[in-house]
Amino acid sequence: MTSSPTSEGVSGARIGVVTFPGTLDDVDASRAVALAGAEPVTLWHGDADLRDVDAVVLPGGFSYGDYLRCGAIARFAPVMEPLVAAARGGLPVLGICNGFQILCETHLLPGALTRNESLHFVCRDQRLRVETADTFWTSDFEPGDEIVIPLKNGEGNYVADERVLDELEAENRVVFRYLGGNPNGSRRDIAGISNARGNVVGLMPHPEHAVEDLTGPGTDGLGLFTSALTAIVNA
Repeated sequence: MTSSPTSEGVSGARIGVVTFPGTLDDVDASRAVALAGAEPVTLWHGDADLRDVDAVVLPGGFSYGDYLRCGAIARFAPVMEPLVAAARGGLPVLGICNGFQILCETHLLPGALTRNESLHFVCRDQRLRVETADTFWTSDFEPGDEIVIPLKNGEGNYVADERVLDELEAENRVVFRYLGGNPNGSRRDIAGISNARGNVVGLMPHPEHAVEDLTGPGTDGLGLFTSALTAIVNA
């Protein structure tokens, strides 16, 4: 990428990025939003106000120190009340790593993220297969596309009962799947899923770290943010 972020974006679209205590990747997510052509809007965990944004990103990190369970305290943050209601009404929401964990804790997505099977933190560039383009966050991809996105987690093992897993598969709601070895033991190599409507997506790898050739393993992650922008502009 040779473009640089702007304060207003080029599309008029506004995408909020939530910061919780312990969030690490909010600045990176905001930069990805800007590089995609939208205006990043800072949302604070303690404010029950989405500031009229068109979409929301829950970035990675260790919200509230991952006390109790990853995402368990963040679920009750003031900003989450309007966010959950808006997501159920169709607002596009992307949860990355800790954000994915929060989406599961709020029951916007099914299942849970548990300790990696190895019991070790994993940090590596990870190959993924895009399983569906039928979400707000993957429309700029084609099913079967293989991308490389950085992965960094200690509790990225996606688990759900067989009924839920079968439902996700049958409804084409497995969005990303691990390739080249499962890094954390996730059931059926699942790296990311969506809700039934396709506006809420969670994944463990970090697309915001793959938006510039200079700082990431290519720009494969940018497609998630441009997909959301396309959905917003065409809404």
